[in-house]
Amino acid sequence: MNDLLARTLEAHGGLTRWNELKTLSAHLTQGGILWGLKGHAGMLDEVNVTVDLHQPWTSHAPFGAPNRRTAVTPNQVVIETTDGTLIEVLDSPRASFAGYGLETPWSDTQLAYFVGYAMWNYLTAPFSFALPGFEVAELGPWEEAGQTLRRLQVTFPENVATHNPVQTFYIAPDGLLWRHDYNVDINGGTPAVHYFADHVMVAGITLPTQHRIYLRNEDLGHSPEPLVVAIDLSNIVLQ
Repeated sequence: MNDLLARTLEAHGGLTRWNELKTLSAHLTQGGILWGLKGHAGMLDEVNVTVDLHQPWTSHAPFGAPNRRTAVTPNQVVIETTDGTLIEVLDSPRASFAGYGLETPWSDTQLAYFVGYAMWNYLTAPFSFALPGFEVAELGPWEEAGQTLRRLQVTFPENVATHNPVQTFYIAPDGLLWRHDYNVDINGGTPAVHYFADHVMVAGITLPTQHRIYLRNEDLGHSPEPLVVAIDLSNIVLQ
């Protein structure tokens, strides 16, 4: 295993402990300009999320109404009632975003797909990088905020829905995730920089509870405005 990945996994609680667990659930408090741009302002301000830790599956609830929830995999989006009554299905969801840009509105199923795959990516990193099909390599160091960050380039397999195939994760001196760079392909390739903060330990696993996402500049910097997405986690349960 890549040395930097091994160090990062250990800093977050270790792969052995992660593999003993099956799901993560949390309450999300969310903000930023993205939701309004997509025609869904306020819809996901306060929502609960559950992910499968070892394969891409995510559910958000409530979703648009108190009795609605989602089930999202790379190949399908399902919106249903809490008693299992089917409301809407979108197969091959990624193809539906062809030609979309930052300000193109999303349908409910497209919104569910985006937040579904994105939260699975955010909540399972860095442990997902040890799954079959992922490739990692260390890039040169990066100086930011008075510290030297090591950088891990991660290539995602085709069977995992994600922002774009090759992404960069910045690792702080303590081994924890600090920053994440990617381009959002379903949003016209929008370049993003994603900062992690306020790490906590839950059930032996260390994970960030604060996520702040901005538009990334060509020099890899960013402006503080606009804040594209803000996510704060609470009531985290790993089991």
